[in-house]
Amino acid sequence: MLAERTLQLVNVPSVSLEEAALAELIAESVALPLVHRQDSTLLFTTERSGRPLVVLAGHLDTVPAQENLPGRIEDGAVHGLGAADMKGGLAVMVELGRWLAAERPELAADVALLFFPREELPAEQSALPAVFAAGLVDDAELVVMLEPTANAIQAGCLGHISGTLVFEGTSGHSARPWLADNAIDRAVAALAGLVGRPPRDVEIEGLLFREVLSVTEIHGGIAGNVIPDRVECTVSFRYAPDRTPEQAEAELRRLVGAAGRIERLGNSPAGGVAIGSPLAERLREAGGFAVEPKQAWTPVAEFSAHGLAALNLGPGDPRYAHRRDEQVETAALERTFAALQRFVSA
Repeated sequence: MLAERTLQLVNVPSVSLEEAALAELIAESVALPLVHRQDSTLLFTTERSGRPLVVLAGHLDTVPAQENLPGRIEDGAVHGLGAADMKGGLAVMVELGRWLAAERPELAADVALLFFPREELPAEQSALPAVFAAGLVDDAELVVMLEPTANAIQAGCLGHISGTLVFEGTSGHSARPWLADNAIDRAVAALAGLVGRPPRDVEIEGLLFREVLSVTEIHGGIAGNVIPDRVECTVSFRYAPDRTPEQAEAELRRLVGAAGRIERLGNSPAGGVAIGSPLAERLREAGGFAVEPKQAWTPVAEFSAHGLAALNLGPGDPRYAHRRDEQVETAALERTFAALQRFVSA
């Protein structure tokens, strides 16, 4: 049933900002009480009993299709857009909600299922601030994001700065470059301290995070015989959880120096490492999961910034996320589902 449910969700396109049809399908499929609905954000809960609250969370949206719709089930896996990131995780949530409603097992924790849109977009378009403003999950003792982790618990996450570096000079004729000021020369000199910068390894709670900085785009030039007066570069700074967003921005500006300036900067904070609680240990034991650092950004950071303990755990394999051949193994879906059943049961 998990594979069939995943395929059903895959075959409802839900690229970012177009999640409404998928939200409607999930609203019809989960038999638990729907206690909150705002646009494509849905929150279902079991009856509140005073037990610790565990929130299972997942985003509805995908990146654009790459000729990988409709999906299919083949060779023990569900193939198609979003199968790994993260419709396999959504299918586990849907089926867990149906199991909770139908079987009414004795629980060790109250359970909430949070489905939300727009995760694949920049953080300023996140749907989670509205959830926090409504106080819907403030009493959660653990949040589990079912992002693709290949069935490992991935704690914390890197912060991410994406910014545009601008280098300016003076244009002129390429036959007389001494009369101009080549912006490309300025960019090359400044980027020498960024390109090839070795990773900075940071150990937190026994987990090794690798802070990395990459130049991912460069644009400049007017014509083959013109010295350019402007070059723009996009930089991606994935910073470790030991830095605040302010500290990370200050470090990036220090590295860039006075040769250029930073425009259109987006800064998503890192997520705290929440692996020491009894609930986190219970989750680890429920599936025999390895514990790893999250070498990327996920909404765990947003929950962490709101003061909530949050972890990543999902059936998808990160190596298939956003790929043309995206897929999730049926066995991985079943492992996640069975572990979460054990985790929430008394």
